Amino acid sequence: MEISVGHTPDSDDAFMFYGMFTGKVSSPEFSVRHVIEDIEKLNRKATDPELDVTAVSVHACAYIPGYTILRSGGSFGIGYGPIVTARKQMTIDEIKNSTIAIPGKMTSAFLLLQLMIGKFDYVEMNFSEIPEAVKTGKVDAGLVIHETQLSYEQEGNLKILDVGEWWDKTTNGLPVPLGINVMKTSLGEDTIHKFDKYLQSSIEYGLANVDDAIDYSMQYSRGKSKDLIEKFVKMYVNKVTVNMGEDGEKSIRKLFDMAREKNLVPEFELSIAK
Repeated sequence: MEISVGHTPDSDDAFMFYGMFTGKVSSPEFSVRHVIEDIEKLNRKATDPELDVTAVSVHACAYIPGYTILRSGGSFGIGYGPIVTARKQMTIDEIKNSTIAIPGKMTSAFLLLQLMIGKFDYVEMNFSEIPEAVKTGKVDAGLVIHETQLSYEQEGNLKILDVGEWWDKTTNGLPVPLGINVMKTSLGEDTIHKFDKYLQSSIEYGLANVDDAIDYSMQYSRGKSKDLIEKFVKMYVNKVTVNMGEDGEKSIRKLFDMAREKNLVPEFELSIAK
């Protein structure tokens, strides 16, 4: 069965799919055609189910009823997550009254920051453009994801808010739900389960062959050093990535319970693979 699989041009996604996309891990059931897009483009594409499997932000699940969340391949922070950067330190009240660059309205980072500080003025832009927009004063602050969570000092900015740390304290240590992989529900429970196991095997292969998987991931380094990319990958490819388990599922449900209380997402039925 040929299936289309979307993932982001990010080193952690590449690490997860290394085994699968290089043929190091094969499957008798699936042949894969992969599609590379920015996370917000994948989020929007999933609203009109096009890809059989795709990486999406957890937040996007409120708007993509045709998909089921896979148990493997999730990006969860363990006590860390998105941050807000600026050129100078700011109080919470100043941050709330700022114009903040965000990496997309359907990203989990955007939903998490709204849960943390309430609604705010924002400008959408590609996540890779945010550090420069902050540095040049185009925006007051920037909501930062991916490897720019680690490189903000090199880019001349300051961390003024730690969204991942806030979530960790608020939920008594639940992992920070950021990205997941989903599969068309119409493909059936058995097919979903088989692909889930295939993806899990690919992740496990990467973790068993870290050096090779990191080298493969460097094609999406965006000019960052190998040391920084390795640090980033090891942050977001962790035990919850292999299988979200009870804590990962709890964190996703907690995110949407909190969001519904504040009317930040519509009512919908969450579908998670068994």
